[in-house]
Amino acid sequence: MSDQLVNPSNHTWSLAIRGMTCASCASHVEKSLLKVPGVLSAEVSLALETAQVTGLASQVDVKQLTSAVSLAGYQAYLLNASESVLSASESIPSDTHIRDLHSVVLAAIFSMPLLLMMLGEWLGVRLPLPGWLQWLLATPVQFWLGARFYKAGWHALKAGRGNMDLLVAIGTTAAYGLSVYLLYSAAHTHAVHLYFETSSIVITLVLLGKWLEGRAKAQTTQAIRALNALRPSHANVLRDGMEIQLAISEVKVGDTVIVRPGERIAVDARVIQGDSQVDESLITGESLPVAKRSGDRVTGGSINGEGLLQLNTVAVGVESVLARIVRLVESAQAKKAPIQRLVDKVSAVFVPVVIVIAILTLLGWGVLAGEWQAAILNAVAVLVIACPCALGLATPTAIMVGTGVAARQGILIKDAEALELAHAVKTVAFDKTGTLTEGHPDLAVLKTSNADVATHYADDLLLLAASLQAGSEHPLAKAVCQAAENKQMTLKPVQDVKAIPGQGVVGVVDGKKIYLGNSRMMNELRVNLGKMKSQSELLQTEGYSVSWLAQESAMPNFAPKLLAVLAFGDEIKPTSTDAVAHLTRLGIKTVLISGDNQGSASKVANKLGITEVYAQVLPDEKANIIHKLKQSNTLVAMVGDGLNDAPALATADVGIAMSSGTDVAMHTSGVTLMRGDPALVAKAIEISRHTYQKIRQNLFWAFVYNVVGIPLAAMGFLNPVVAGAAMALSSVSVVTNSLLLKWKK
Repeated sequence: MSDQLVNPSNHTWSLAIRGMTCASCASHVEKSLLKVPGVLSAEVSLALETAQVTGLASQVDVKQLTSAVSLAGYQAYLLNASESVLSASESIPSDTHIRDLHSVVLAAIFSMPLLLMMLGEWLGVRLPLPGWLQWLLATPVQFWLGARFYKAGWHALKAGRGNMDLLVAIGTTAAYGLSVYLLYSAAHTHAVHLYFETSSIVITLVLLGKWLEGRAKAQTTQAIRALNALRPSHANVLRDGMEIQLAISEVKVGDTVIVRPGERIAVDARVIQGDSQVDESLITGESLPVAKRSGDRVTGGSINGEGLLQLNTVAVGVESVLARIVRLVESAQAKKAPIQRLVDKVSAVFVPVVIVIAILTLLGWGVLAGEWQAAILNAVAVLVIACPCALGLATPTAIMVGTGVAARQGILIKDAEALELAHAVKTVAFDKTGTLTEGHPDLAVLKTSNADVATHYADDLLLLAASLQAGSEHPLAKAVCQAAENKQMTLKPVQDVKAIPGQGVVGVVDGKKIYLGNSRMMNELRVNLGKMKSQSELLQTEGYSVSWLAQESAMPNFAPKLLAVLAFGDEIKPTSTDAVAHLTRLGIKTVLISGDNQGSASKVANKLGITEVYAQVLPDEKANIIHKLKQSNTLVAMVGDGLNDAPALATADVGIAMSSGTDVAMHTSGVTLMRGDPALVAKAIEISRHTYQKIRQNLFWAFVYNVVGIPLAAMGFLNPVVAGAAMALSSVSVVTNSLLLKWKK
């Protein structure tokens, strides 16, 4: 994304679009929106019937956008922040789908006698119907039940472009008009074959195809519907000592919420009283309940187990984790994958080309062969079979189902590009701490620079280090603070605290400047490590991460004085070994990039079977390593969880962040793992491979229908009725093929 699109002065609007019937429609709406002054980008989804528009907030307003869509022949309205993109499809009146079904049934009733007559002719059995009765049956189908095609086709003509409705309207009107002409011209002579069944049955089949397509498209959003269903409508809130039931919209941050055993947790909150097991499977994909006690965070939408919980609300409404997950998944489904842009270019010229082919077919059969009836029927067949719906649905339906499958596995895919690119990833680079290891290191060793000092002096140094690290979210800082808390130490006040990226932290305690950091910091400060250096090297070879504590010298211009070395141990996650092995089976190379020392990084890599290791790496150096890995013309994924991983996540072709990490890491990645399980990395890549395979299959069949069908129709080998059935089948088959992803193991 370009810098201009992330400019804070820009704004993004989500619009529901009504009236689109094919990829050409979506392309035209997109072009109309892009013509609005101040609009920077517009992405229209045929499958979701939505548009995502980004523009300059000072130049663009909603009225301009809806007017542009209206002038293009469609309807649009704004989806506000509290609405989901899914609600765009749900906002269609509930009786619309029933009305569409009624239209199909009525069209079938009117067309059935005509169909039986046609089938009888194919079987050599004559079932003659008077011409006036055929006309009487076909007319309501053509002009009442088929009125939607005329209306949409007229809008397309006024806008100077074509769409599926225009093709159907022209084709069926030609067949109907020919039949009326033949009926009246032959009224006083002899019986003649009419083609009312062609126009009626084609319209019936198209209506049936659109209804089936709508039903199938609705199933592609089941994952989002399941997430939306997790939102409780009420919460039991404790106010003024009284427990009252409030609508979710009335619950505020800071409210105390009571959750009984078996109830669904209504808000994002922190436990203030009680112990329980919480089922978070539909949010994180974690199959086992997670223990929660005082101080732990719980997520709205998860289910409480056997204990009574008293919670302090930290987020509600659109700011809740569940709401953000829904918005991100919807955003991924609404955005276009790179391959879709090629399809859009093809669709934009498809309808005009088809109309030209139909005209050439008409002239070829009429002028050259002198068979004008055959000319009209063959031109009708060309127009009917060439519906570009399947092309428009091929990619977005697969993306929608793929992101839904991923969401149920606890994998949040934030944009379609990440889902498409992940299938081709050949190298996965892992951060170590918090990604492959538990990320909760313990302070295992604290050695003072003077081995002869009293034990209480070591405790004084621990207090010094913990005071300096208070408030830091770094895993090693938390380990130091936890060690001090275990000894019930009261931390000292600290002034002028400053974090030095990739090195450590410095601050003033008791009037003295204290440094706590890695070997890089000590080298830059010219600290004399003395005999402690060999001890630290031994600790590092044993897999410990090492930090140094130093104090400014009392002598001006002298290097700081070494106080102690701290060694931290961090357990490897139980699933890390299987995660690396799974990636290896998929033919993917794994790399470890860590800010920790060489010994600690190598120990973890050796245990997991990773052969390429980069240790003691600064955040910007991580990005450089990713860039270097990409130079071998292979797609690279980066997996991390910390602030220091953000540059590398942004540089990688696919950034994968752990939700247990920092917000910055998640914002700069295209994929977020809702639980800190590295095994999900291989799952995400497999889902991407299956999704991309479905996209290729869909596009293949969509093109085959047209590449094979149009020439056959032009040469007279396809009856218009068969062409109509094939056209309807093409859209339904593409959506159904995408839905098969849901059952892929």
